[in-house]
Parts: sequence; structure tokens; C-alpha cells
Amino acid sequence: MEDDNVLATTKQFLRKNGYHYKKRYIRPLITPDSVYIFRFGKEKLNNRIILRYGHGWTGRQKIKEIDLRLHKQKHPRIFKTERSLLKYLQTHLEVHEEKLHEEKMRKLGLDK
Repeated sequence: MEDDNVLATTKQFLRKNGYHYKKRYIRPLITPDSVYIFRFGKEKLNNRIILRYGHGWTGRQKIKEIDLRLHKQKHPRIFKTERSLLKYLQTHLEVHEEKLHEEKMRKLGLDK
């Protein structure tokens, strides 16, 4: 399937950092665009990327919008390119995972 190269760099980044992911394609009936839902996480798949894309007249994929919602975020972060998404993930995912780990330790009563 040609859509397998969508977010290929992001998938490599997540696999390299120990994240699991699950993908699903949606083809809405009303619009010509496709939607790619990508759920990921280390233990639970509680983070989500929603990619809206279409195809140009040459058949190439054109990303319209990438929405990223990390666990417990109220509003999604919106990106126009995969490169900007990766830049955000590289800087914020580590900090986000540390916060989740601290919350988990606090619930277990193992905090200092």
C-alpha cells in the first residue's frame, strides 16, 4: 500500500525510542482527503497523531494537517510538516515521559 510511507521517519524515531504504535486509515465519504490515525505509547497507546492528507494531481501525498495529542493534553498541537512534528517530539517527549513516570511513582507512594 502506498500509504505505508506516511510518517515513516516518525515511526523510525518512535521504534528507536521504545514506543509501540498502532495505525488505522479512514477514508471519509464526504471529502476527498484521507485520515490516518496513529496511536502510540510505551505501555499504553494513550498518545495520538491524526494526519489529514490528500493526493495531488500527480498522485503524490500532500499533508494538510498533523494533530498531535499527548496523554492528558487538553488541546492538540497542530503541525504542517512531519519535520516540525519530529522536532516537537524530540524535545517534548522525554519531558512528558518523565512527568508520567513521576506521577506513577507518586501514586505508588514511592516519591521522596
